[in-house]
Amino acid sequence: MPASGDWFWWAVFSAVFAAVTAILAKLGLTGIDSDFATLVRTTVILVVLGLFVGLTGKWQNPLELRGRSVLFLVLSGLATGASWVCYFRALKAGEAAKVAPVDKLSVVLVAIFATIFLGERPVAREWFGIALVGLGVVVLALKR
Repeated sequence: MPASGDWFWWAVFSAVFAAVTAILAKLGLTGIDSDFATLVRTTVILVVLGLFVGLTGKWQNPLELRGRSVLFLVLSGLATGASWVCYFRALKAGEAAKVAPVDKLSVVLVAIFATIFLGERPVAREWFGIALVGLGVVVLALKR
């Protein structure tokens, strides 16, 4: 488990890979249905992550997991699948430079949902940054 101070760099790496993902996905969507493309991508992720977990000794017996954890992970997986299907359809139809930033409206929604459901309390400076992300999405959406 990474140290708690490492979260920022993992988040930066996530953003870099998400940006690369958008470009590669847009290139890969040429001549292929977006839903099938999502299936191909998901299969690759499943195989690679399965190998990673197995080779690093992180495998856990699924039957020993807490029911509540499994429930929320299954629900998260369903939400992820829905997000990916929508994202790939948007990428197929639109420009990556417009689709990806609008997709990041999730930043605003995560802050709102985390406040409501997780009891997190962003400070004013953080809300200001979150609002700027929301404003950026609005600016992008004004001229579709």
